[in-house]
Amino acid sequence: MTTKRGEALAGTARRRTRPVRRVKAKAPRRAARPGAIRQHNVARILKAAETVFAKKGFSGASTAEIARLAGVPKPNLHYYFRTKQALYESVLDRILETWIDAMDELRPGADPAEALSRYLARKIELSRVMPEPSRLWAMEMLAGAPHIGGFLRGRVRDLVAEKSAVVRGWIEDGRIAPIDPAHLFFIIWAATQTYADFAAQMSAVLGKIALDREFFAAATETVTTLVLNGLGLRRGEPSRS
Repeated sequence: MTTKRGEALAGTARRRTRPVRRVKAKAPRRAARPGAIRQHNVARILKAAETVFAKKGFSGASTAEIARLAGVPKPNLHYYFRTKQALYESVLDRILETWIDAMDELRPGADPAEALSRYLARKIELSRVMPEPSRLWAMEMLAGAPHIGGFLRGRVRDLVAEKSAVVRGWIEDGRIAPIDPAHLFFIIWAATQTYADFAAQMSAVLGKIALDREFFAAATETVTTLVLNGLGLRRGEPSRS
């Protein structure tokens, strides 16, 4: 016969022998790589800068407003871009990079009709999805390019010279009608970037709240037809050789 004290001691022993539940330690979070953080912050700052510069121009924009829109402290912005001029030039350089990438369609071995069609389509698509960079570029040009004159005389001039050589090659081979290559590019830039720069005018004239995909598809078709016809080309037909 067990006593109450014995029962109590037995209960205590049973409790002590119960297996202890082990709590799994949470795996430590991986710290973001410094390079990834920098890339993320720079992208946010450049996007915010495009918006502010496109609305207010270089003189009217402030790095404080750009930092607020980007969601970063102003000192952080100046850590990546020492001055407003440096930030402005980086924004314009990024704009040019997207246009350079589109111009890569124009290569010596490419079929002129196909290459120009792809280039025109990409340029108008950029006006649709990235209108603010184009408007910023136009604003700078209308002001006489006070901040990027050297930029135009350098990278842009070299780009036009490189792609003009491609067009002259097509002309010499009898694949397109003889035209001045530089003027061809000026016309293409004007015809495609107008869909970003003058979108408000087009919306008002057509009674549209916003320019939709159908509108841009019609724009691409029209501009492409005009350019190709002017060069004696037709889509889907081999160029003259």
